[in-house]
Amino acid sequence: MLTASQGAAGAEQTRNLADLSLEQLGDIEITSVSKREQRLGDAPASIYVITREAIQRAGVNTLAEALRLAPNLQVARINASQYAISARGFNAATANKLLVLVDGRSVYTPLYSGVFWETQDVSLSDIERIEVISGPGGTLWGANAVNGVINVITTSARNSVGTQAQAAAGNLSRAVSLRQGWRWDDGGALRAYAKYNKRRDSERASGIDANDGFEKLQLGFRADADIADGALTLQGDAYKQAIEQTNAADQRHHGANLLARWARSLDGGAALNLQGYVDRSWRDVPGSYTENLRVLDLDLQYLLAAGESSQWTLGGGYRQADDVVGSYGVLAFLPASRRLHWANVFAQYERTLSSATTLTLGARAEHNSYSGVEWMPSARLGWKLSPQLLLWSAVSRAVRTPSRTDVELFSPPQPPYLLAGGPGFRSEIANTLEAGLRAQPTETLSYSLTLFGSRYTSLRNYRRISATANTFILINAATANVYGVEAWGRWQVLRGWALQAGLTAMHERFSGAGILSIAPGNDPPFQARLQSSWSLADGVDLDMSLRRVGGLRYTSVPAYNEADARLGWRISERMEVALSGRNLLHAQHREFPQSGAAAAANPVMVGRTVQLTLTVRP
Repeated sequence: MLTASQGAAGAEQTRNLADLSLEQLGDIEITSVSKREQRLGDAPASIYVITREAIQRAGVNTLAEALRLAPNLQVARINASQYAISARGFNAATANKLLVLVDGRSVYTPLYSGVFWETQDVSLSDIERIEVISGPGGTLWGANAVNGVINVITTSARNSVGTQAQAAAGNLSRAVSLRQGWRWDDGGALRAYAKYNKRRDSERASGIDANDGFEKLQLGFRADADIADGALTLQGDAYKQAIEQTNAADQRHHGANLLARWARSLDGGAALNLQGYVDRSWRDVPGSYTENLRVLDLDLQYLLAAGESSQWTLGGGYRQADDVVGSYGVLAFLPASRRLHWANVFAQYERTLSSATTLTLGARAEHNSYSGVEWMPSARLGWKLSPQLLLWSAVSRAVRTPSRTDVELFSPPQPPYLLAGGPGFRSEIANTLEAGLRAQPTETLSYSLTLFGSRYTSLRNYRRISATANTFILINAATANVYGVEAWGRWQVLRGWALQAGLTAMHERFSGAGILSIAPGNDPPFQARLQSSWSLADGVDLDMSLRRVGGLRYTSVPAYNEADARLGWRISERMEVALSGRNLLHAQHREFPQSGAAAAANPVMVGRTVQLTLTVRP
């Protein structure tokens, strides 16, 4: 029997982010670094956790905007719906070196090994945390986890019983969401949600509309229950979206996914996890292409019972994608229909060398349809010098396997071709060395610092097929060296008031013919963020942030400063109202270049937004 309880207010209440102690923040359990639960304070990696409380206090409506809270990501808005998001460089609208997971479901597209951010979203109030790893994760997560992994983890349906409604209205956008949760008599639970977003057109520098507005409806559910001596999760989403285009009909996107996961604890501390999902998506981009994509993914992981000083994690998986791409006469993927396969096995061994030192060795072998078997080994060493100080270092090899864009993209769709695919294209490779520390020197201060350096080989660029032909093909003939620093910290100034700061800085050096056109991203040499979270009396919260982003490489996009703010008032245990503003320092600014001469001469601007949000909880 299902019951809609109104007694779950305590579980649903937003904790005061400014009141979380540093010890509580360090005790947050994460899973993305080792594929098993461990304390954030013990994780030997550059990882930042965006909590549910931080998302709620940021006043954002979409997943992409929530990712701005992570100091180890580069997030840039391109237009009303599109974003460029990456870690440690190579950022672009088609960035392809960052793996993104939503509850274990990979959302990357085999079309170009990246993420269509305009179609990726979740019910933000249902997020438990977002784990953001900057640096390679190929050993555990596979190909394309070259520069980082974003793992979006939603909370159990047991934690969202009752009704929650939220409405937001501002000068540029409207958003409405509704969530209902029920509990079974035997302890299981189910929740369902609906979310609607609409955003008006951006403006170009000249003041005219950019014709890039969108509206999107998304529905979903999650059920959690104890079945067959294990924990079963069943969840799914469906969405429909329309995006305006200049001089063309609207883009139309829709899709659905269904995921099942079963986890069982075995004798002696061993654990078994089995997961499978199907994902369907359809895209119609008038003037460019259409796509019909079906993905099937199976994954098995076995955590052996821990020995006296060792721990093994074993796993494997299989993924299949059926992709059909149609042409509007400008470009084509040949053949139009493709069935792609990926299969992998991995093993990770963790050894306690002493009371303070832990060594982790891992390797993955992954086979793909284009380049065959790829190897992704890694080694991590952690020194827990005290309960408040962790030093770590890591060396990793990661690969970005070929996508359809690398091998099968032709333009125009018939001979004579200007671009004739990449018949010999193979994987891009990154060898990365990292060293870092995570410390809490006092009861009110904590920080993380990471130094990294990566050598990239076999990067994508192009060449003529002959000295006299005007036809190009994609090849692996570029290299890059990228090194930099990532740092962030938190200072508990007073009870109820916390300051957070983050900084990333990096230097990139590319080489190879045609490299400016094909391989690198548009990355700022540095970015910095300062945030204040203040819980005032009588349920009033004040959050303010400042960010500085350097000018982008190879483009005319200048550096910019911006500020965001949110004032929230918990009127009662069930009702909260918030006034938020974004990009408050300027009426508009640029964050990322758009393709085409007309767009370069009259670019899309990111405008100031003001929004009022009302939330009603059980």
